[in-house]
Amino acid sequence: MKQLTLAHQSEFQRYSKKTRREQFLEEMDAVMPWAELFTLIAPHYAKGEVGRKPVGLEIMLRVYFLQQWFALSDPAVEDALYESSVLRRFVGIDLGRAPAPDETTILNFRHLLEEHDLCGQMLDAVNLYLVSRGIRITTGTIVDATIIHAPSSTKNEKKERDPEMHQTRKGNPWYFGMKAHIGVDSKEGVVHSVCSTAASVSDVHMLPELLHGEEKKVWGDAGYQGQTEAIHEAAPRAQDMTSRRVKTEAGVDAVEKRKNRVKARVRAKVEWPFRILKRVFGHTKVRYRGLKKNHEWLCAAFAAVNIYQHRRRLAKINLQLSPHGA
Repeated sequence: MKQLTLAHQSEFQRYSKKTRREQFLEEMDAVMPWAELFTLIAPHYAKGEVGRKPVGLEIMLRVYFLQQWFALSDPAVEDALYESSVLRRFVGIDLGRAPAPDETTILNFRHLLEEHDLCGQMLDAVNLYLVSRGIRITTGTIVDATIIHAPSSTKNEKKERDPEMHQTRKGNPWYFGMKAHIGVDSKEGVVHSVCSTAASVSDVHMLPELLHGEEKKVWGDAGYQGQTEAIHEAAPRAQDMTSRRVKTEAGVDAVEKRKNRVKARVRAKVEWPFRILKRVFGHTKVRYRGLKKNHEWLCAAFAAVNIYQHRRRLAKINLQLSPHGA
């Protein structure tokens, strides 16, 4: 093996390139409402008055969002922190002074968030932050749901599937797992409501839980047809804009088909959060057993989705609001 030069140390490297991961972390670091999230969690976080001094809250929260953004398990994110100087710099870890948080510490932090139902509050805090930046939740809501797969194998310690997950049929294929139901603002695409159920639960059952009550219009696909009364109970002033089935015994209703096409242009916005959740953040499978843990994880994930959707807009607004902004 050849002897390594001083260039092996990053400060002596002659050639370098800012990677996509580094650019992504810089963008998100600049627009995340860290102060609001710290304030939310701090009352529940250990003060270090008894026992060993806890890892800083800022470090743990940043590690938690690294897991969200890069689909990392507890052991995987610990390894990644030792392997990547980019991740350590984002989190604020100096290995010359202290080690990275171990997987047990990371696990305990997640359990703390779950115990106090803080992830749903994180979604609310992010949305309030967006409102303060002029990105408001208006009077239109789009509702939809997506299936998130769970392991169907019984080759585990208990020799059974997760009892809180169930299977459902969509078209011809069968799927096993859970459903993430969301309510999305029809103008800004901001996720304001999240519900989690087994995959076998019909979308229409969660419809009232996805409305904030001030809607004037509610959009949904044809699966929500016939729920006008449920919509009016949750949002009395709302107009039912859900799509209608166009195939009848007499053939295809051309007028209704045209109306559905117009509605679909609005409904398309509900697919943005799902695309970011699954394709950008890689959250295509449940990570934990049970609906409670996965629901908390999804609430935090959709909070990050809301920030990611508007990151460039937020960066411009924050620049204008900063004392040294142009």
